[in-house]
Amino acid sequence: MEELKQLGSPTEFWEYFYEISKIPRCSGKEEKVREYINNEAKKLGFKTEIDDVKNLLIKIPGKNDDTITVVLQSHMDIVCEKNKDSDHDFAHDPLDLELIEFENEKWVTAKGTTLGADNGVGIGYQLAIMKQISEKKLNLDKINLKLLFTVDEEMGLKGASQLNREFAKGDYLINLDSEDDKSFTVGCAGGIQFRTRFKLYSRNFVDEEYVPLKIQIKGLLGGHSGVDIDKGRGHSVKIITQILWNVNNEFEIKINSINGGNLSNAIPREAQAIILIKRNKKKDLTEFVEQHFTEIKKLYDGIEPNMKLEIDEVDLGHNFKVMEEDFQNKLLNLFYMIPTGPIYFHPRIEGLVHTSMNFATIKSQEQVIKIRISIRSISNYDKEILHNKLLTLMNLSNLEYETYKYVKYPSWPPKFDSKLNSIAKEIYMNLYNEEVEIEAIHAGLECAYFSDYFPEMEVISFGPDIKGGHSPDEKLRVKSVPKIWNILINLLNKLD
Repeated sequence: MEELKQLGSPTEFWEYFYEISKIPRCSGKEEKVREYINNEAKKLGFKTEIDDVKNLLIKIPGKNDDTITVVLQSHMDIVCEKNKDSDHDFAHDPLDLELIEFENEKWVTAKGTTLGADNGVGIGYQLAIMKQISEKKLNLDKINLKLLFTVDEEMGLKGASQLNREFAKGDYLINLDSEDDKSFTVGCAGGIQFRTRFKLYSRNFVDEEYVPLKIQIKGLLGGHSGVDIDKGRGHSVKIITQILWNVNNEFEIKINSINGGNLSNAIPREAQAIILIKRNKKKDLTEFVEQHFTEIKKLYDGIEPNMKLEIDEVDLGHNFKVMEEDFQNKLLNLFYMIPTGPIYFHPRIEGLVHTSMNFATIKSQEQVIKIRISIRSISNYDKEILHNKLLTLMNLSNLEYETYKYVKYPSWPPKFDSKLNSIAKEIYMNLYNEEVEIEAIHAGLECAYFSDYFPEMEVISFGPDIKGGHSPDEKLRVKSVPKIWNILINLLNKLD
């Protein structure tokens, strides 16, 4: 798409953005784009290094030994999503870019697939700077510049978490992976994700007086368990456990299974339980559940338009298992008490969730009940406190359990008064005569690792406008590109 190269300054950005759009780079498959960037750096006369997990570093030294070191960082991988009717092969095919009109402006998108602006824009800026320095169009001699390209960000921040730490060492680090040109990100939540399996005590049960019923919660919006946790959306696991706890206290029921949710980083959209109730109590139980659900639904009025309850009789055959009564009571008491959603909000940033928990999944198996929990917090300390409180709650349940498969990642506590933030804010005001929004987000970012490795290093993240990220609707606002370029170049020139 040659017209992409004519979209304005910096032309080098658009040239590189177009070239990398031809290169397959799904998460875990970054070898070709890494080779392209590495070769481009060597062609322009700059030294490169590749660490054990295949992160790439380009060094552009300053003129003096005592100059400051600035790291510009982006990730090489993209989310590879496409429409159902697309025959695009992400392993071989170039992205099919096109210019569109949206909201009376020019945007770049890709036909039927993700665009890869997340984080192709970061790569484009880094390579444009490298080329302009090589061609003497840009003079950054007063700083030692590092261009850092990480792998596998989208699938768990692998490149950042296993980075050769010397790659990120510097006085300042500028991450180019944000998607709103009117805001700077200066902090993010850290997290703990883990799984627990409870030893299941069950028995065979055959009684013709009992009828098996499936209770289902369906149609919820779901969403990201970090950035969407404060949206007030329904949580299917929370709802099903509330219903079961109340039913268990009102009726003599026997539980066969409980299942809900799929991913640790998603708000669960659906959940179901299979219970047994005496046939002569079926009508009473159904009315009780429906009445309880009606009250729950009021909590989500105007938020969850498609939320629904289904109660159906099912056929489980003649020989099946139910939970032992004592185990069932203890399990429901625990599940009823596990908190889900925002725990509290940040004291300085209005609307920012400080700490949250997501009771993400329940899965019933032959001998165990498995659950997954995700904890997030701006504070590493509070994250551990909430984790320990949950373990204490599980200990108090007197259930036999094992926690395993931990994933932990650090938070990036915001430093509102850092020199880097102050200079960046001043530059934005001088260029655009308005205040930039300073934000922290309730999700994990690579910056958290860099800040954790080097607590004294000042870190900031910004980028051009991108909408529809991680979906085939992804698009990049054209006039936002030079805006971020101007901010970036002015910031690099002001740092000392």
